Amino acid sequence: MSLHPVLAAVTQRIIERSRATRATYLAQARAAVRQGKVERAHLSCTNQAHAFAAMPDGIKIHLKESVRPNLAIVTSYNDMLSAHQPLETFPALLKNEALKAGATAQVAGGVPAMCDGVTQGFEGMELSLFSRDVIAMSTAIALSHQMFDAALYLGVCDKIVPGLLIGALSFGHLPALFVPAGPMTTGISNDDKAKVRQLFAEGKVGRDALLESESASYHGPGTCTFYGTANSNQMLMEVMGLHLPGAAFVNPNTPLREALTRHAARVATEISAQGPRFTPICEVIDEKAIVNGIVGLLATGGSTNHTLHINAIARAAGIDVNWDDFDELSAVVPLIVRAYPNGKADVNHFHAAGGMGFVIRELLDAGLLHDDVTTVMGKGLRAHTSEAWLDDGKLAWRAAPASSGDDGVLRTATAPFSADGGLKVLTGNIGRAVIKVSAVKAEHRVVEAPAVVFHDQNELLVAFKRGELEKDFVAVIRFQGPRANGMPELHKLTPPLGVLQERGFKVALVTDGRMSGASGKVPAAIHVSPEALLGGDIGKVQNGDLVRLDANTGELSILVDAAEWAARERVQADLSANQHGVGRDLFAGFRQQATTAEEGAMTFAHPLWTRGQ
Repeated sequence: MSLHPVLAAVTQRIIERSRATRATYLAQARAAVRQGKVERAHLSCTNQAHAFAAMPDGIKIHLKESVRPNLAIVTSYNDMLSAHQPLETFPALLKNEALKAGATAQVAGGVPAMCDGVTQGFEGMELSLFSRDVIAMSTAIALSHQMFDAALYLGVCDKIVPGLLIGALSFGHLPALFVPAGPMTTGISNDDKAKVRQLFAEGKVGRDALLESESASYHGPGTCTFYGTANSNQMLMEVMGLHLPGAAFVNPNTPLREALTRHAARVATEISAQGPRFTPICEVIDEKAIVNGIVGLLATGGSTNHTLHINAIARAAGIDVNWDDFDELSAVVPLIVRAYPNGKADVNHFHAAGGMGFVIRELLDAGLLHDDVTTVMGKGLRAHTSEAWLDDGKLAWRAAPASSGDDGVLRTATAPFSADGGLKVLTGNIGRAVIKVSAVKAEHRVVEAPAVVFHDQNELLVAFKRGELEKDFVAVIRFQGPRANGMPELHKLTPPLGVLQERGFKVALVTDGRMSGASGKVPAAIHVSPEALLGGDIGKVQNGDLVRLDANTGELSILVDAAEWAARERVQADLSANQHGVGRDLFAGFRQQATTAEEGAMTFAHPLWTRGQ
């Protein structure tokens, strides 16, 4: 199948746009490769002795030989968060299998892993996006000892995987393999969970009923089972070739998950500089892999957070991606997955229906993915059209199912749920924004209503409880960008806005903040750029202004006279309450450095890029 012309054109445009920065990145990464030597061989004896002083004697012997590759394990393990708790046992499995494969492995370092589900709607959420860049820097610190010939990255959730990948790309000469933990088993239905949340928002049930419902949904080890940012991460690593095929959605603490984890060490050894097929990550994450990631996101209805993360990941590899690339691809990439919040099923159901192998095969056959890429399995993405299974107790791969096990969850590219990917760029006199419409019904995709302006999400919740929002309106919540307060998710607003929409009112959200990867049925123009604090025109909006949000045409405008709009001054906001408490004082420098949302909201001055490029 030949490439779709839009895929080919967008990819070529990205290649041309990135030519200088990509060439610089590759030159730097390739120059760091130590041909014919293990990484630690260049260290002095004193340096090396420090690095293996605590290792068992048998491992010390191998490390002293300076012949066997040494694998770094960078882990986000903690036992508070269900998604990362299973990672506790992974290092021992990886070390054991590395020895069998002729390598050694050490835990090079840990990275923080925070949970948006725990911090949602509270002050800690203002550190969430910035945690991605802390994780990237923590990864670099772990690898800075220069003891390693390949790396295994243990992470799952929202900012953890993008942070690990950005950090890995700063060591572009090292091979990399991502090792997931998998989703928890299915709890109560997403419909039942959402129903109780709305009843609580309306005051019809108490906290005891809400907590019981939430506990029945989030009930065991593994990733939350809805298709939010965490599970979008796993899709992304698979379609970009950094997972073993079929690894994304195998449940924790199962024989198949253990077999996949063990095999990861063998593959990492194979792709090290001392292995038979050296594959540094700089050669895996190229322009075509980034485009494959965008296509995978669109085809599966993935998280809007990746309109930030993919751009930041790309920049770490010297690649310049913008929202117009997403928009053009979304127009031709069909939506072939319906998982909550875009449907009723969870990721376990999706995996059972055919999973990632089915998705990748369908998109390749439709000419909507680049096959001529490098992955951890070798040349070509076609190897990832298979699923993992245990053949008489041994790890094996077989072709993904020829047909979907449930066409209410997973469909072919020729008979999709919709002809487009459900992600659009909105432009107008307010700025640029993105909107995810794959879960928004057609009758709700155009809203024209007066603005009600807030500078804090809690102000909207108070107004809702007072009954002041029983009307058509567009909630404009500003000073929520990365420079203002770290760009928190505003998912706390979904239940009340959903209630008002179900009561027949036309409602929408416009914000320079984020929504969750669980963004759902209410139209939300998010990531408005420039943000209010950087002089964005969202700062000009006044209560009562008529707002037009049209997800069909891509319009986001205030319907006022152009001369009046040009003459208006932008408001200022008192942000002093966001500057301290829950660690926020430590992140003042991050807020001052953050780039725009479209540039990935990066908080470090990457040497390949100039601000505002």
